[in-house]
Amino acid sequence: MSLDEPESRPHARLAALLSDDLAAVNATIRERMASRHAPRIPEVTAHLIEAGGKRLRPMLTLASARMLGHDGPHHVTLAATVEFIHTATLLHDDVVDESTQRRGRPTANLLWDNRSSVLVGDYLFARSFQLMVETGSLRVLSILSDAAATIAEGEVLQLTAARNLATTEETYLQVARGKTAALFSAATEVGAVIAGAPDDVTRAMWTYGDALGIAFQIADDLLDWGEGAEIGKRTGDDLREGKLTLPVIRAIAAADGDERAFWARTIGRGKVEDGDYEVALGLLNAHGTLASTRDDARAWAARAVTALEAAPDHPIRHLLADIAGYVVARLN
Repeated sequence: MSLDEPESRPHARLAALLSDDLAAVNATIRERMASRHAPRIPEVTAHLIEAGGKRLRPMLTLASARMLGHDGPHHVTLAATVEFIHTATLLHDDVVDESTQRRGRPTANLLWDNRSSVLVGDYLFARSFQLMVETGSLRVLSILSDAAATIAEGEVLQLTAARNLATTEETYLQVARGKTAALFSAATEVGAVIAGAPDDVTRAMWTYGDALGIAFQIADDLLDWGEGAEIGKRTGDDLREGKLTLPVIRAIAAADGDERAFWARTIGRGKVEDGDYEVALGLLNAHGTLASTRDDARAWAARAVTALEAAPDHPIRHLLADIAGYVVARLN
């Protein structure tokens, strides 16, 4: 069975292994997204949550907890918490980015309006805090509340860094942690905490989630430049939106005068013309920044796999390692 067949992909195999837990998570989500007084809340939430996402983040919580021996109910509650936080950020992101499509469907802000998306996102954030408190663990509350703050900080940082040619690789990494890695690492860490894992194992699970999230974000940015057989997104969006992703940051650092003028017009001033995507792609290839960024993604994935060595030998551990490999296997 090839890696390209849906049922053979590691996240699909993990979902099959955790199918009962995932069913319980979905039931919790449906129950907790209800609202007696504002029916628009479940309407908007259901539109996004039921759109066929992979549920990777809540699966990471379930997998971490199960792998480390948790047999209580809290992993389900926390997995639903993680999904609510993720959904809230998607609702807000689509408003900020003025998006019209997500997961192949019209966005909530397009079907309803920006106000509904923002307010329902706020509701889901509030719901997530209600859920995490139910575990009775201050450590869990600290981890997830810190992650929520980091996510918001990362979004603001990305907003202020957009179209800024002086954006550094360090800033890019901070944005990647905020956008993606913060919730990945929180998801795996809280699973370890509720399982009562030793501190070194809990820290290793945080490291796994952090490295996986950064590899995931770098790979996603590379896909925007056609760096994979399965694009899953319209190429060139990042250029049009003035996003300073890692290959572009490196190309700007290596640019001569004419090249820098090109980046100043397209990224800096947002004047993207027909053919500019191809010119930009040529510059990235000329300076080898796509290849170096690809190497970085693979290095982060390898770091994630190495972190798992602290966890006990378990079928879930091997699937988590395979997921890290799959994230970068999609790249050319």
